[in-house]
Amino acid sequence: MAFAEVTPDMVNKFEAIVGREYCIVDPDKRYPYSHDETEDHSFLPDVVLIPANTDEVSRILKLCHEHKVPVTPRGGGTGLSGGALPVQQGVVISMERFTKILNIDELNLQATVEPGVITEVFQNAVKEKGLFYPPDPASRGSCFIGGNVSENSGGPKAVKYGVTRDYVLNLEVVLPTGEIIWTGANVLKNSTGYNLTQLMCGSEGTLGIITKIVFKLRGYPQKTVLLLLPFVTNAEACRAIAEIFKAGIQPSGMEFFEREGALKTLGYCEKIYGVRVTTPFPEDMEAYLLCELDGNDDDVLMKDAERVMTVVEQFQVGEILFADTAAQKAELWKIRENISPAVNAYCLTKAEDVVVPRANLPKLIVGIKEIGKRFGFNSVCYGHLGDGNLHINVLKEQICEEDWNTKVNDGIGEIFKLTVSLGGTLSGEHGIGIAKRPYMPIAMSEVNLNVMRGIKKVFDPHGILNPGKIF
Repeated sequence: MAFAEVTPDMVNKFEAIVGREYCIVDPDKRYPYSHDETEDHSFLPDVVLIPANTDEVSRILKLCHEHKVPVTPRGGGTGLSGGALPVQQGVVISMERFTKILNIDELNLQATVEPGVITEVFQNAVKEKGLFYPPDPASRGSCFIGGNVSENSGGPKAVKYGVTRDYVLNLEVVLPTGEIIWTGANVLKNSTGYNLTQLMCGSEGTLGIITKIVFKLRGYPQKTVLLLLPFVTNAEACRAIAEIFKAGIQPSGMEFFEREGALKTLGYCEKIYGVRVTTPFPEDMEAYLLCELDGNDDDVLMKDAERVMTVVEQFQVGEILFADTAAQKAELWKIRENISPAVNAYCLTKAEDVVVPRANLPKLIVGIKEIGKRFGFNSVCYGHLGDGNLHINVLKEQICEEDWNTKVNDGIGEIFKLTVSLGGTLSGEHGIGIAKRPYMPIAMSEVNLNVMRGIKKVFDPHGILNPGKIF
């Protein structure tokens, strides 16, 4: 599809909408909006606009729709699939001024927020009132809540509490034509027509720009127990996960990481935070599970912890570490949460996140390592294996540019084929963006893709909104 360029006359009109200060044309100031955390990709937009309210977003989109100028919505820039990259240049609309928590309704356990609110800021605000917003992506200290909705983010607590879409009741959305709609109602049950709210969740900013979000909340669990379970092999750790759930135990977190990832993270944490990690990682253990249990009754939690230990004893497990202080719990979570930045600090990576039924995790992890050997790359694996979601960071290390862009991509395609053959799919929470777009036919038939293209056409007749993503 051919798009129009941003003309000087359009820039003048943009300035009239958002003000000169928030209409960025200087190349150096535009550059930070050209990339996210996806490899080393960069696409410089023609102009960056930073609106302050829904009306300004609407007026911008009406103008871009009229002139067929491409628009890329942008949150915190923490994405790993290229979903916020302006691949067709044009206009970037940054939501960084949408930072208000508009209302926390303690009686109905709901909150209305703008999309530029930092996820952790929102979590802390509701926690102060004894309420709980569970989705907790690793980037929660910097990612925008609107980006979480657009990518349907998850995190460690998704295994018990669900992902972002499970907490979205209603959305104010500006359509690519500039029209403003609410997608649903602020109620817990709704069978009134198509579920546009859920359609928007995970749509990666291709159908509309979210300007307000109504979330449902929960009561905050007061107590947690945390166990570090070491295993001789990756496959043994993966087998143990299914048995823990089979025993009727419902962890609030079930995180997996390899020893290699842990070791890289120890040095990274010492360098970045100036704190030496004291948790031991014996050489004869290849993999670790971080198992968290939460609730409000100490006796119940301790009994569940004992049941977890009884279950894993039938596997090749090492000495179990019971985190009995808040400081030790914090250290273990710091290790897990910093694996991704630590690996990315080590070298350039291709970050993938596949998901399979839990029982098929052993075959998946073994298969990934075999594919890496065949195609000449190393990988560090970690993730939310309690819900089958494995993150795979393929390491560039000494791989030449040609192989990195051809042979390694072929190997990643083989990982996706293996994943689908095991009943899984391409992404659990990163989204498709541009990084996984070439692989979509592995998971989706042409009929599926055409249905999605048809939906996109209804919402966005000229195809201006976040073009080049997913399809």
